[in-house]
Amino acid sequence: MNSTSPFASLYAIKRPLCLAIAAILATPLAGCGGGGAGGYTPSAVSQSDRRELPQAFITRASVNYSPYRTSRNESELSREVITPANVLEDLRLIQATGIGTIRLFSSRAFAETVLQVIKDNRLDLKVQLGAYPNPVPNAAAEADNQAELDACIRLANAYKDIVLAVSVGNETMVEWSTHKVDPLVMAGYLRKVRAAISQPVTTNDNWLMWANVNKEVAATVDYAAVHVYPFLDTFYNSTKYDWRQKNAPESGRAKAMIDATLTEAKKQFEDARAGLVKLNLGHLPMVIGETGWAAVDTAGGPTLAFRAHPVNQRMFFEGLQTWVQDGRKDVQGPKAIFYFQAFDEPWKQGDDGWGLFNARREARYVVQALGTCGVTWACEAGNYTLADAVKWVPPTLNPAITAARYTLFANTAVSGEQRATGLRWDPFALTGYRETLGVNSPDGGVHFEISPNPVDFGWGLFHYSGGGVLDNLSNFSGGRLNFQVRSDGYPGKIEVGISTDTEDRDIQEAFLQIGPGDYGYCNNNGWCEVSIPISAFTAANPKLDLRYVNFRFIVADRFSFTGKPLNQTGLPAIRIDGLHWSR
Repeated sequence: MNSTSPFASLYAIKRPLCLAIAAILATPLAGCGGGGAGGYTPSAVSQSDRRELPQAFITRASVNYSPYRTSRNESELSREVITPANVLEDLRLIQATGIGTIRLFSSRAFAETVLQVIKDNRLDLKVQLGAYPNPVPNAAAEADNQAELDACIRLANAYKDIVLAVSVGNETMVEWSTHKVDPLVMAGYLRKVRAAISQPVTTNDNWLMWANVNKEVAATVDYAAVHVYPFLDTFYNSTKYDWRQKNAPESGRAKAMIDATLTEAKKQFEDARAGLVKLNLGHLPMVIGETGWAAVDTAGGPTLAFRAHPVNQRMFFEGLQTWVQDGRKDVQGPKAIFYFQAFDEPWKQGDDGWGLFNARREARYVVQALGTCGVTWACEAGNYTLADAVKWVPPTLNPAITAARYTLFANTAVSGEQRATGLRWDPFALTGYRETLGVNSPDGGVHFEISPNPVDFGWGLFHYSGGGVLDNLSNFSGGRLNFQVRSDGYPGKIEVGISTDTEDRDIQEAFLQIGPGDYGYCNNNGWCEVSIPISAFTAANPKLDLRYVNFRFIVADRFSFTGKPLNQTGLPAIRIDGLHWSR
């Protein structure tokens, strides 16, 4: 899985950014054996040689599993110690839900620990083992991929009674992949693994990839593992399907929204099937390799807030169980559905909250009824009924603010101003912030100090209503956003933005990239006054609706937008004061 947020562009940037990276790294791969990695040559698998999915694979409930508990970001994963005791606790919880098959993403890091725990404790669990190849910009990366494949082969053979099937790759070929591998190279990887093991082999990828699947890849796999995430697709395309169900009675809208999402998931699955049919491979068994529903809106955007909830998660989960049972009776349906995910993954930050269990290993509402709270497992706090399911509702239009000045952060009071209340600062990733004294600003008193601490693609800080309260700033359409700033040698441009809700609850945002001299901005170790016309933001995104402003102020630096190299570190602090909207 790859993962709207209150910081929608920052949240979504991994997809377009990594596409750009992939384009940069996409060097010719002639050294990979003409599309067959490791010297393998193209050869289709005949229908008679296709390996059938074992009965256990198509009769058990299935889930994606990762054991990480303490990592707070991706960089900490390699340092987390995965203990057999923790894995055993996880697997016993999974078993208690009635799930009998788990999917592992990689064959290194923790895979052997999981397999050995299953074996040592005689757990009735089966595994779809994974191999996780990465882009191949150079020989070292290819060698690392070969080591991953070799580990997968070794484990599949060593644990034949546990490993039912093997998947090579995870969302590596879909057009928006963040770690794209050339399909011909992937076909070679698949052939190498398949030639060395006896289990059926596939690759896990988004339905879009399967709808346009490369013929060498399709000709090599024994079955197709398809990812469908309608829940997230509407972030990238808000009109992809009618998820809002505005015409449904409010009392039944939550169920109508779930039903519409299941219908869209089935359509995506059929589109993937059509891609195989075009290659005369419509007979291939297909499974859902990933799909899920967030119980918690860790990203915070207005649209996900109408869907991310423990009750909605349960409704979707139960709908999947009906689908897979029907699919097992119908040759065209999914033979298994691997739910995403067993446990929350805090290291994913804004893309967390998908687990059947939270990171503390507390059962969520979705599975609580399958056991007994306090006996089978600890249960997450919260008492729910189906009536608690969240649903789309129209935005509340508040009276327009009539003050001449709308103040977000300032020391000096101004006659006739309205001070914002109930707002919070929220960082993206590791961005630090605090109120501090010491570098006097023209406004006097404390000012706001921001420590960028960027992740690979940038940083950001947002000032908004955590409760979703929207301010009607339509009277400020001809006004300005103003603040005092001191950036002690901060290089190049920064970004300033705002975002709004809309009548459809479709978040809209606008960012301006400003460098020294733009709107008064400077980075010369002194304070300067920045004043940006609100019209500049509405010109950048005409869909902004100032009647429904949520993010009153955003300061950020997404490196791909400001022209900085990725992974830039050591950035100096930025100080803000006198922050306000004026008419």
